[in-house]
Amino acid sequence: MSEKIRLGGMALANGVLVHGPRSWACAIRQEDGRIEIASARKRFRAADVKMPFLRGPARLIEALAILPLVKRKLPAAKLPMQSRGVVLSMLVATVAVRGVRDSQRLRPAARELLSGLVSLAPAVFALRGSSLAQYHGAEHIAIGTYEHGEAVTKEHERCGGHLVGPLLATSALGNVLAGLAPERMRDRARTGAQLGALAASTEIFGWMTRHPDNALAQALSKPGHELQHRFSTAEPSPAQLEVAEAALRACLELEDDDHTHDT
Repeated sequence: MSEKIRLGGMALANGVLVHGPRSWACAIRQEDGRIEIASARKRFRAADVKMPFLRGPARLIEALAILPLVKRKLPAAKLPMQSRGVVLSMLVATVAVRGVRDSQRLRPAARELLSGLVSLAPAVFALRGSSLAQYHGAEHIAIGTYEHGEAVTKEHERCGGHLVGPLLATSALGNVLAGLAPERMRDRARTGAQLGALAASTEIFGWMTRHPDNALAQALSKPGHELQHRFSTAEPSPAQLEVAEAALRACLELEDDDHTHDT
């Protein structure tokens, strides 16, 4: 396939998942040192969803739909949510966010913005220096090198971390507005606000990737870049990069087969 396709990915504690528009592939390093690979075509394809504000939730559904298939084909795969550090950080964040939201010392907008930051902090620190962060770096390097045709750094311009800036802003605004709803409807309003924030954030993120030189896009990207650079990614070992490249090759093989059949 001569034309580069748009790829995404996810780091595991012992490997890397790479997915394209139609296919996915996952490679893990077994405890005995072997690389095990599984791949398949997607059943639900977010790339087929073109309507604004539905595209973002569709990508999330697609990513979640892949994970059970990964575990079925690769039982030894260690998904991010299986990490004790990540699970513990989520519990700590839940308690901390509740405390911030119950505070009467802050204005509503400040309270919601701080809640968003607090909810991110524990997971970020749990990732720092872990094998998950190293495989995250390996995922970015493998995909970025394929896309740019040359060696790249462990930070990637389309990493989900870049959603942090838009998501914090839209979530804070949505929750402030939800807080104005009658008390009996407030929980449902907050749920709607979160869904709306996700949909709006992915549209903003798409605009950011199309206009990387825009000052506002750069400002919104800054939190995500710093998150990647300082916490959520680490320099991978050659063995970890080998795993990421194996997943990349397996995914591209399936995508290439589909492209050949279509033409």
